[in-house]
Amino acid sequence: MINKISIVFVFLLSGLSVNAQTNNLPLWESSKEKLPSTDWILNATNYTAQVYETANKKELVLSNGLLKRVFRIAPTIACVDYKNLVNGQQLLRAITPEARVNINGVSYDIGGLVGQKEKAYLLADWINKFQSALSAFAFSSYKVQALSPYLKWQPKTWASNTKQPNGKLISFIYTGTSIALKGITVTVNYELYDGIPLIVKWVSINNASTKSVKINRVTSEILAAVEEESAVVGASDKVPLTNGIYESNQVLEPASGMKVPEGIYIETNYAFNNAMRYPLSDQTTHWLVDTTYTSQVNYNFRTPCLLEVFPEKALGIELPVGQKMNSVRTHELLMDSYDRERRGLAIKKMYRCIAPWTTANPIFMHLVSRNDEQVRTAIDQCVATGYEALILSFGSHIDMEDTSAVNIARWKKNTAYAHSKGIAIGGYSLFSSRRISDEDDVVSAKTGKPGGAFFGNAPCFGSNWGLNYRDKIKYFFAQTGFDIWENDGPFPGDVCASKVHPGHTGLDDSQWKQMEIQKELYHWLNERGVYINAPDWYFLDGTNKIGIGYREVNFSLPRENQMILNRQNIFDGTWNMIPSMGWGFVPLTKYQGGGKEAILEPLNEHLKDYEQLMMQYYGSGVQACYRGPRLYDTESTKQMVTKVISWYKQYRFILNSDIIHLRRADGRDYDGILHVNPTLKTKGLVMLYNPLKESITRSIKLPLYYTGLTNKVTIAERGLHSVVKSLNRNYEVLLNFTIAPESYTWFTIE
Repeated sequence: MINKISIVFVFLLSGLSVNAQTNNLPLWESSKEKLPSTDWILNATNYTAQVYETANKKELVLSNGLLKRVFRIAPTIACVDYKNLVNGQQLLRAITPEARVNINGVSYDIGGLVGQKEKAYLLADWINKFQSALSAFAFSSYKVQALSPYLKWQPKTWASNTKQPNGKLISFIYTGTSIALKGITVTVNYELYDGIPLIVKWVSINNASTKSVKINRVTSEILAAVEEESAVVGASDKVPLTNGIYESNQVLEPASGMKVPEGIYIETNYAFNNAMRYPLSDQTTHWLVDTTYTSQVNYNFRTPCLLEVFPEKALGIELPVGQKMNSVRTHELLMDSYDRERRGLAIKKMYRCIAPWTTANPIFMHLVSRNDEQVRTAIDQCVATGYEALILSFGSHIDMEDTSAVNIARWKKNTAYAHSKGIAIGGYSLFSSRRISDEDDVVSAKTGKPGGAFFGNAPCFGSNWGLNYRDKIKYFFAQTGFDIWENDGPFPGDVCASKVHPGHTGLDDSQWKQMEIQKELYHWLNERGVYINAPDWYFLDGTNKIGIGYREVNFSLPRENQMILNRQNIFDGTWNMIPSMGWGFVPLTKYQGGGKEAILEPLNEHLKDYEQLMMQYYGSGVQACYRGPRLYDTESTKQMVTKVISWYKQYRFILNSDIIHLRRADGRDYDGILHVNPTLKTKGLVMLYNPLKESITRSIKLPLYYTGLTNKVTIAERGLHSVVKSLNRNYEVLLNFTIAPESYTWFTIE
């Protein structure tokens, strides 16, 4: 009987014909390779992931109407076509191995065909002439099944998307054929999602042999991509290899200054360095040279056109008998434009799809407390103003590492009070930027002593202290029922040369093992509905929010400076991040120095600035850390805070929608942003600011393509005085507005 969820096809190594083995899959037809009927960013409902077989029974096609990736299935698996169906771009110029693994010091290619001499392009007629490379791993079977959630997220706070993605997973299974690899299985996995031109690829290694093996490297993606430009030489071009041959164990860097392919965006779940931006945090994406591509224009064969995905410092990882190792997960998002805004929208759609927890966005206060009475007062103020959560900030009297019965009872009681009022509660905990002890700190490979970590001195997550820290955090959340964890200074990628830490064996596997410890902790919390603020790029493993990107000492500057700087931070930080992914900062009390001109306390004396700062953040959908002992000090302050929160909740879905960037704040003229969402009744909301000391009147062209509106729109300032306008051929309307000095206004679009 055929299982409706999964279908497994087994091809015997003795040469059994595969022609009759794939007839349970739908047939691929050329009519499916047509220009999509709708822009997937506006409407992606018709693009469903599926695995097809071709009429000649020789190939499998993974497609959702937005992309197709084709695999030749005999004599082994080889990717022979990778096409963006939105713009017709072919991404593949040559066949490469499906993956590469180094086991016990020996490198093995997985899958792929050999025989292609011209590497600038690939013709279908050539493929029948290619052969399998000699390999110690033989393709044995494949499996097609529906996607399962990567994380079983339990949403407990407000989120704009609580749905897990749908799609298909195809897994190609290879078995070791030599004595040394008997019992070792390598599986190459591809996920394709509904409604987005995205493939996620990863490799699994299963050890069912009789002894442990050492995994020295897993290259989970190898793609001979089409080059971005033809440059005869590049800056700092290197001398070519004397034999002109690329060897698989070499990492050859391209000439500097040459463009990498932009038709595909790569992101993996192995990223860190506190940059608050993925491209600067990436640790796995390598655009290398391909010196077997001898017809390339670059004289020294240094064109960056060979993609390999592997973490450089994940070496020497022991894989015991009966255990499995999963590689990093590579997210391959196909791009159909060079336009910065559209590319950013595509990336943000990816996060909304594959990591729906990034759309969670509770309204929280950052409390600085000295005692439990202040916690309960703050909870009451949250209830009174419409706030939804309270986070015990750094400098408060909370200590999650204290697992004593007295401490657990205290915070369990505070949690019960918060929950009785409908308020989520959480707290701050520091990990990396602190010194623990010589025995538990990261050990430098250069000196053999503690020090030299990303933060100077920092604990190793694989030390006794690090493992106990993980267990204490789990215990605290399990016992108290806390809802939010602000994990400051999470593992930043340190390597540790200690040979006595129980969580890793030595320098080579220290980064990988520490990363695995942290991921497991984030997974554990995510699947229990705990909301996680963490200042590094761990979104794809369960964290919810990161800093929007700011300089902390700027919050000691005068408030008028902070207003403009905050709007710049929001503008710059939301090109590739959805609003809910970032947090900002509002110092209610003194922070990083500064005088009374930098803070809002006494709150009732600075209501105009307080409101402006709140509107800037809530008007962008970005939560700020309102850090201080209280949200209001007088009835008038309470009314102002309540009014802003009420307004935010009224327009919450559109304010949490993606941002179109209109004009960056510079203090010289108006600045503003536009939220867009074609699925809502209110399809757009414009926020505009006047930093000048005099009133301004302006007329601007408002770009409304991504609202999904095509003919007429209704625009209303502050929800009033609506006017109907017609869109021009560029989906624009002329918007006239006047803004009072040092103030703001907003418009809805329906």
